[in-house]
Amino acid sequence: MKYCAVLTMDNLVESNNEDKLLDQPMLDIGWKTEHVSWRSSSVKWEKYQAVIIRSTWDYQDNADAFIQVLSDIENSSVQLLNPLKIAKWNINKQYLKEVSQKGAEIIPTIWVDRFEFDKIDFYFQLFNTKQIVIKPTISANSENTFWIDKATYSDSRDELIQSLNDKQLMVQPFIPAIIEEGEYSLFYFADQLSHCVLKTPKKGDFRVQEDYGSTLTKVQANQGLQKAGSKALQSLPEKVLYARIDLVEYQGSYKLMEIELIEPSLYFNLDETAPERFVKAFENWHK
Repeated sequence: MKYCAVLTMDNLVESNNEDKLLDQPMLDIGWKTEHVSWRSSSVKWEKYQAVIIRSTWDYQDNADAFIQVLSDIENSSVQLLNPLKIAKWNINKQYLKEVSQKGAEIIPTIWVDRFEFDKIDFYFQLFNTKQIVIKPTISANSENTFWIDKATYSDSRDELIQSLNDKQLMVQPFIPAIIEEGEYSLFYFADQLSHCVLKTPKKGDFRVQEDYGSTLTKVQANQGLQKAGSKALQSLPEKVLYARIDLVEYQGSYKLMEIELIEPSLYFNLDETAPERFVKAFENWHK
């Protein structure tokens, strides 16, 4: 029997989260999975033959400590998936600069080293829009992400300064398709498209995560989505076990929102055959 740690966060170790759907397919190929918090100080990584990073959804609260844990795992000669190099590359959304230079089409973006409230009006002018989105380059689950309206943003001055101060940021025009249609997520296991999910925010919101009441629907990825997804995948610095490509329609084509390689929800619960495909990709990867 081989052992695989499924890396998660404290309050998900014992919960019945979607990653538990991997347990039986992994056992079927001779691997016992153990769900372990990345914050645990008592784990002996040498016990495992592989560690899969999964639902570590609080890593942004202490990104340096998270990367150190991943370094400890990789230095223990355990196979880390996705690997440390990819995690370091993907943890800051400035990777979007690199992938756009390699052919992936991204949303127009301004990169900001520090937040200055007085520059918000300039962002509206630059994008020629009345609504923008400001978010940290290191974040998860839309934390500290703001949908800002030109007519009312002054009312949120204190909140914006308190939330965004001392953070590296990205500024983008708000994309109407997010609330009109939704955001598409394409899931790839070892470069092969597994499934596609449409995430539609609840009325009055723009955040597509389940925590904010969004609707999730399994859909077939059309040719445009698959083409954009392939471009994004080809822009990565190396091959990965799993990737989630988030896309949205903008100005007549699908544009890349994010490439999630560290801790994306893979929505195993929406496709009953997806866990088996993931495990098959893992089995081939580990040979």
